[in-house]
Amino acid sequence: MTLFERITEARAALTAAGVATREAGFDADLLASRVLGCDRAQLVARLRDEEPPDFAARFAPLVARRAAREPMAYILGQCEFWALSLDVTPDVLIPRPETELIVEEAIPLHPFRAPATIIDVCTGSGCLAVALATEFPLASVIATDVSAAALGVARRNAARHGVDGRIRFERTDMLAGIETRASLIVCNPPYVPAGDAPTLMPEVAHFEPHVALFAGPDGLDGYRRLLPQAADRLLPAGRLLVEVGYDQDGPVADLASCQGWRLASARKDLQGITRTLVFERT
Repeated sequence: MTLFERITEARAALTAAGVATREAGFDADLLASRVLGCDRAQLVARLRDEEPPDFAARFAPLVARRAAREPMAYILGQCEFWALSLDVTPDVLIPRPETELIVEEAIPLHPFRAPATIIDVCTGSGCLAVALATEFPLASVIATDVSAAALGVARRNAARHGVDGRIRFERTDMLAGIETRASLIVCNPPYVPAGDAPTLMPEVAHFEPHVALFAGPDGLDGYRRLLPQAADRLLPAGRLLVEVGYDQDGPVADLASCQGWRLASARKDLQGITRTLVFERT
C-alpha cells in the first residue's frame, strides 16, 4: 500500500469519527509526518511511495487516538504559542491563539522599561509566563497554579526557552500566599459555566483538565477570587490583564467595578469577541 492510500484511509476514518473534513485531512498528514520524521512538503513528495514496513503499525494508534477525538496537541505532545514551541500534556489546557492577546496588550504598557515583576496566575503550561519572560528580559516572573502536574509542564517549558532562572513557580490558588507586589498581573482563569459542559467539543470536554475549564454556574468564580487578591498585589499604576469567555466582558467588568477596579481597555479577537480586559485600580 502506498502512503497516499494509507493516509486516505486515515482521513476517512477521522471524518467518520466526526472530525471536520478539512481538519481530518490536515491531521492525518501531520500524524503521518510525525511517524515518518519529515515535514509536510517532504510528505507530499513521498505520497506515491510504498509505505515503510513499520509505518502502518506506528500510524494506526495515532489515528485511533485522534478518531477518539483526543486533541492533536496531546497526541503530538506540543503546540505553538507566541512563536514558541511548548510541551503540553493532558495536565494542562492547550494554549489558544486568543490568549496571545494578553501578551500583545502587555507589551505597549511598558514601552521603555520592563516591569520589575510580573505575576502569571493560573499558569497552566506556562505559556504566558514564558512568553512574557522572553519579551521582558529584565523582569522576574511568578507563575502560580493549583496543579502540581501543570507546574511541572510549565517548568519544562521555561527551561526549554532559557527563562527558568527568572520564573518562580508557586503551587497555590490564584494569589493566595503570594506577598510580592507586581506592576503587571496576568490571568487566563477557568471561565466556562459548568452547565455548558454538554455543548463543548469532545476534544475539550473529554480531554482537557476540568479544573482549568469550569468555574461555577456562571463561569465567574475565578474572577471572584482573583479580583480582591490582585488588588493587594498590584503596584500603583500597575495593570491587571485577564482573558474572558464569550459575552463575559460585561459581567467581569461589573464585578471589577464593585471592587475598585477601572476598565482601562478591552481587546477583541478575530471573530469580534471581547477576549482581553485591562484593569487598573481607581
